[in-house]
Order: sequence, then structure tokens, then C-alpha cells
Amino acid sequence: MEIIRIKGLEIFAYHGVNPEEKENGQRFVLDLALTADLSRAAQSDNLLDTVNYAAVRKTVHAAFTAQKYDLIERAAQVVCDAVLADFPQVESVTLELKKPEAPIHAVFDYVSVEMTRRRA
Repeated sequence: MEIIRIKGLEIFAYHGVNPEEKENGQRFVLDLALTADLSRAAQSDNLLDTVNYAAVRKTVHAAFTAQKYDLIERAAQVVCDAVLADFPQVESVTLELKKPEAPIHAVFDYVSVEMTRRRA
């Protein structure tokens, strides 16, 4: 298995428990790692034989912004589900979803949740 990574994908969305988070929105940062057998693509040099990361980005963006969630855990689950549904060659997806503007009265880089989901 090989890994395709998309790191630092910034998406503006309206997730959070507080009403102002759902009203004003904020920036989120997503790091994804997709495992798949890429041996055929490595030999063929054909886009059809790999996981098209531009298409993955579109799927992730659509899933992440389709609804407003209270918890980043739920938003992360929805993204993982969408990637596995749209890309049958992906065996697993690991997502770290970062919330750098979380409403915490402290100095911090971000809060995040990381989850891995595998094809059943």
C-alpha cells in the first residue's frame, strides 16, 4: 500500500457549538492520508490508475461544507465517509481536522481531532 497525502487544506466552514461559530464561520485546516495500491499507476503513468487528488479535494470540500456541525468529530467522520464512498481504490483514510480559531481563551496553535477509517 502506498499513501497519498493532502496537507494543509484550508476550508472555511460553519462548524462549532457556539452560535457565533455557525453564524460567522471560521477557517479549518485538514491533513489527509489515503492508502491505496498505486502499483498500477506507478507502471502506467496514467491518471485513471491512481487516486486523483484534485477530485479528492472536491469531494472533501463538498462534504465538509454541506452542513453545519457542532463537533469537529462529526465533520471529520463525514469527510472520511465521503472519501471512502467516492474513491473505491482508497483502502483507508486518516484525517486530522484542525481548528486554529477555536473559541478558547488561551494562546495555542490549534485544536484537532484525528481519525482513521478503513473500508469494511
